[in-house]
Amino acid sequence: MTDRAMQEPTLLLLTALADEPRHGYAIAREVEAISSGRVKMRTGTLYGALERLLQQGLIEVHKEEVVDSRLRRTYTLTSPGRAALAAEAERIAATAREAARRLNISGKAATA
Repeated sequence: MTDRAMQEPTLLLLTALADEPRHGYAIAREVEAISSGRVKMRTGTLYGALERLLQQGLIEVHKEEVVDSRLRRTYTLTSPGRAALAAEAERIAATAREAARRLNISGKAATA
């Protein structure tokens, strides 16, 4: 990864895999849950992104099995994927802390 901010779909996909391996449909559901329904990944977008993350070494295939005559791949984070997600979480947290500090610069909460 670079020092550049992670794109939101990448952040959501890696977050969806942070606690346990998941197959494609479960990843899509998890992304929707994490984003409170704001992000719904279409099949083509999801599998294109998973392929890119595989090529980047951020995720790997945990297992493959045949379910209802179809191949189901379960994906998991790699160590570099876990490190990239942790770094991005810290970057976001630091930015949020700074925003909160600036909103309360004189000890007063900002009003809209």
